Amino acid sequence: MRMTPITRRQDGGEATARGPQGLPEWDLSDLYKAPDAPEIAQDLDWLQSAATAFCTDYQGKLAGLDAAAMLVCVQRYERIEQVGGRLMSYAGLRYYQDTLDSERAKFMADMQDRMTALTTPLVFFTLEINRIDDSVINGHFVADGALARYAPVFERMRKMRPYQLSDELETFLHDQSSVGAAAWNRLFDETIAGMRFTPHGVSDGENLSLEATLNLLTDPVRAHREAAAHALADGFGSQIRLFSRIHNTLAKEKEITDRWRKMPSPQMGRHLSNDVEAEVVAALRDAVVAAYPRLSHRYYALKARWLGLERLQVWDRNAPLPFETPRLVPWDEARALVLDAYGAFDPALADLARPFFSNGWIDAGVKPGKAPGAFAHPTVTDVHPYVMLNYMGKPRDVMTLAHELGHGVHQVLAAAQGELLSATPLTLAETASVFGEMLTFRQLLERAQTPAERKTLLAGKVEDMINTVVRQIAFYDFECKLHAARAEGELTPEDINALWMSVQAESLGPVFDFMPGYETFWAYIPHFVHSPFYVYAYAFGDGLVNALYAAFDEGLPDFRSKYFDMLKAGGSRHHSDLLAPFALDARDPQFWDKGLAMIAGFIDELEAMEQQG
Repeated sequence: MRMTPITRRQDGGEATARGPQGLPEWDLSDLYKAPDAPEIAQDLDWLQSAATAFCTDYQGKLAGLDAAAMLVCVQRYERIEQVGGRLMSYAGLRYYQDTLDSERAKFMADMQDRMTALTTPLVFFTLEINRIDDSVINGHFVADGALARYAPVFERMRKMRPYQLSDELETFLHDQSSVGAAAWNRLFDETIAGMRFTPHGVSDGENLSLEATLNLLTDPVRAHREAAAHALADGFGSQIRLFSRIHNTLAKEKEITDRWRKMPSPQMGRHLSNDVEAEVVAALRDAVVAAYPRLSHRYYALKARWLGLERLQVWDRNAPLPFETPRLVPWDEARALVLDAYGAFDPALADLARPFFSNGWIDAGVKPGKAPGAFAHPTVTDVHPYVMLNYMGKPRDVMTLAHELGHGVHQVLAAAQGELLSATPLTLAETASVFGEMLTFRQLLERAQTPAERKTLLAGKVEDMINTVVRQIAFYDFECKLHAARAEGELTPEDINALWMSVQAESLGPVFDFMPGYETFWAYIPHFVHSPFYVYAYAFGDGLVNALYAAFDEGLPDFRSKYFDMLKAGGSRHHSDLLAPFALDARDPQFWDKGLAMIAGFIDELEAMEQQG
């Protein structure tokens, strides 16, 4: 059951609602018309009766079902998942539009409680499936082709067999979930959304949101960037005990659950949910860390020279370049850029993306109380995804738009797989998003009119790739260290700060100095709270897309049709099967070096341009 968001009306032109900034806002009426819509009560009533009937009909009986009866059972379960997912998607999306609105927060919390209670009768399903002998399950797949379609669902379920607890304990964990991690997640979200920062010396620099303050770190005026960095440090420092408590509690809760399940590592649960082998992630991590000197270290040394600085401060990391012409990209121009890039690859890709702009599927403006960052939430397969942005017009915001639209298009294509098979594991879920960024970047690069413009684009892409690969693997290492340390005892804020700093110098390189207060910058990263160990998926996706794009650039036959087939597959096939048509294998240690070589090649070109003057 989708408890919180992490994404068919026909395209009707530019009729979507616009917010006060002239940016599109969500129209959630395709889910429900209003929080008091009668359909919500009807769906809750249906869900209660359906879950109760499912339990009555099947609990204790799954092992005795033949293939035809098992198919009916799975389809009933899938329908329950769909209705529950629709309710939670609506509650979650409304909440993320304004996390400080007490009515929305209450609606979200009440819906979580209701959903937890209503779905408790379903806990037995996975537990009993995992007790059925392999030969029986496999025989069902052979006997009924329609049921065989769900084989990947059973395979993923049964990977949890070694870590499954008793029925009573699993039911307890389910029941207490809304007051466990979910409650701490809400506390984090509401704290972050309510924080205000005051960068001194910046006009209109009072009571800025997190998004607006982070945006100042890309300001062309160095004093403004420095002021923003100090304001962030002051803000995080003022709440550091609360953020430490959140991380201590969540890490300890995870350690307890993992210990009872006999998980071999804190990361294992994420690997299982991602349907990826631990050794594949280890190969990715090791390849990226080994590449730090030839990627981030080398690039930031080059950037220091461009900025005329011997040393870089943390507020210089995302500074605009001196040869860059500062400009804000209007929303309509960003829309056209991304759709043109998608259409140049294949008109069908642009056609899939267009309704997001015209039908109220994007919420783009920066608003008080709105959750920071960006995401695409698939909702359920009989509706459509929704994309959230905090669009300020920076070039990186355009790339974020291209990224999240890639997710949205992927989710639309995968919806045909149905509720249980559409969700793509995180490792492959980043493929279409990062590919969308690459298409947009390549389109802009082809349009570059001057060497300075090309240099700006290349540098911007390298910075984005470093943020996606190097920074995310550094985040992953931080999480690994944090969970290992928490297993030994309570962590003070100073302990967590030290763990954060232990990965920063290693990943960013020797050219950086770190101001007092930067040690608290772990505090605002939502992935550590919402999705432990999620972050390696970004690096996985970037490396995979670099290899995919190289295959496309080299003229792999039928690349477009193979690419669309991969997206349509959703979560129905393992990553090794999906990559085979492209002659790629993520289990090959050299696979990751190929992707990293693309980043190094861009830096080579930038260094060559520097030597040419």
